[in-house]
Amino acid sequence: MEIYDVAVVGGGVNGCGIARDAAGRGARVLLLEAKDLASGTSSASSKLIHGGLRYLEHYEFALVRESLSERETLWAIAPHIIWPMRFVLPHVKGLRPRWLLRLGLFLYDHLGARKRLPAAESVKLSRHPAGAPLKPEFVNGFVYSDCWVDDARLVVLNARDAAAHGADVVTCCPVTRLDRKRDVWYIEAGERTFQARAIVNAAGPSVLQVLSHSPDKADYDMRLVRGSHIVVRRIFEHPYPYFFQLPDGRIFFAIPYEHDFTLIGTTDADHKDGLDHIEASPEEIAYLCEGASHFFRTPICPEDVVWSYSGVRPLVDDGSGKPEAATRGYRLDLSEARDGAPILNIFGGKITTYRHLAEEAVDLLATRLSLPQNCHWTAAKPLPGGNFDVAATASEYRKLQDHYPFLEPDWADRLFKCYGLDTYAILGSAKTLTDCGLHFGHGLTQCEVDHLVRNEWARDAQDILWRRTKLGLRLTPQEQMELENYLRERVIA
Repeated sequence: MEIYDVAVVGGGVNGCGIARDAAGRGARVLLLEAKDLASGTSSASSKLIHGGLRYLEHYEFALVRESLSERETLWAIAPHIIWPMRFVLPHVKGLRPRWLLRLGLFLYDHLGARKRLPAAESVKLSRHPAGAPLKPEFVNGFVYSDCWVDDARLVVLNARDAAAHGADVVTCCPVTRLDRKRDVWYIEAGERTFQARAIVNAAGPSVLQVLSHSPDKADYDMRLVRGSHIVVRRIFEHPYPYFFQLPDGRIFFAIPYEHDFTLIGTTDADHKDGLDHIEASPEEIAYLCEGASHFFRTPICPEDVVWSYSGVRPLVDDGSGKPEAATRGYRLDLSEARDGAPILNIFGGKITTYRHLAEEAVDLLATRLSLPQNCHWTAAKPLPGGNFDVAATASEYRKLQDHYPFLEPDWADRLFKCYGLDTYAILGSAKTLTDCGLHFGHGLTQCEVDHLVRNEWARDAQDILWRRTKLGLRLTPQEQMELENYLRERVIA
C-alpha cells in the first residue's frame, strides 16, 4: 500500500489550500473529503475577500493586516473568480460617529499592502448612484474597496491545482478511524484504508469530531457560529454593494449577486445543533429582512426570499460574549515530535487568509517531512484559468466573446467568471450552441457538465447547481431533473 507524505482531512478552503501548497513543494498528498468539495462552510460565506473592517472595533489589527495583505495577492492569482468592488457605508445617526468611521477607513487603507485598489472617500448619498434606493434620512456615507469571490470555485480550483501537482483527491469518503503506529498513520475512510506519514485535520466545524477518531486530544475549544444569508430579486440597479450598520451594533452586507439578485447577510448565532442539515431559521430570515428594510425604500419581506443558505464558522473559543465578537483568527496545533507520526489540527480561520494559513501549516510540517520551508510559490502561481494579469481582465473577456460569438453576453460572463481561460478547453472548437451537446438550460451544456464531472469531482446536480455554478437559482425543477438523470448515467459510466 502506498504511504502518502501527508493526508489532509477536509475539502474546504483550508484543506484544499494546504493540499495545493504541500503538493507543490513535492509532497505526496492525499485529500479526503466526507461529502463534496466546499459542501460546508466554504460555500456558505458572504463571498468576500476582505480585511474585515468591523474587526478593527475588536482590536484585531494583526488579523486585519494579514487579511488586507492577502487581498490583492488572491486577486492576482485568481482574477476570473475574484474582482474588486466599491462598498458603500452609509452613516447612521446615533451609531458610530463619522470621525470614527473615517479613522477606521484610514487604517483600513494603510494597514495592508494596497496597491491597485482605490482608497476610501466620503460621499454625499444624494449625489451618488448608491443613494437612490436608500431612505432619504441616509445623507452621508463612505465608499471603500474590497473584493468579491466565488467561494466554492476558489476551493475547487485549489483542489485542481493540488491534483495537477500530483495530489490524490477523494470525495464522498468520510474518515472514521485514525490509528498511529509509530511513524505512520492508518486511516479508515468509508470502505478504504490509507497510510500517511502525517495528517492535517482541516475539517472545519468537524475538526473535533475528526480528532475524536484519533488517540490525540484537542488543545483548543471551538465555538460554532452560524451565519445565514438570504437571496432576493435585485433591489438596486447599480454595481455598488452596501455595508450597513444596524441599531443593535451588528453589521450586514447587501451585494449584487448573479446579475438578477441581491445577496443579504450575515447573521451571527451560536450553533448548538448538528452539522448535517444547516439552514437559516425563520428568525434569522426575518432579522435580515428587517435590517434591509431599515435602509431601503422598498421593504424586504420573508416572502421575497428566493433562496437562503447557512454555514457554521469554526471559531476558536476566546471567551467572547457575543458570537460576532469571537475572533476570526486561526490556531495551528501540531502534535509533539515524541508522539511519532504528526497530526496538525487547524482551528478557526477565514476564507481571505486561507492561502497564508496553508503556507504556515506546511511550514510547520516541513521539517518532519523533509520539505522545503518558507516557500511562497502559491502567492505567485495563478489558479487554473486565472493565468492573466488583472489589468487584462476586460480584454481577455472580449477575446473570449470574439472567439465564441454564439455566446450570449450573460452566458459568456458566467463562463468567464467561473472558468477564466479554461473556458476555451471546455468549449473547444464549438461554433454553435448545438456543438456544446445537450442544453440543460440557461447556458449549462453537456460540455460544461462533462468538464465538471471529469475535472472537478462533481457527482450530482447539487454539486453543479449550487457549488460549481449558481444555476440552481435559474433552472426549473424539470431542467434540474434532466441534469440529475444525465449525471446518474454519466457518473456511473
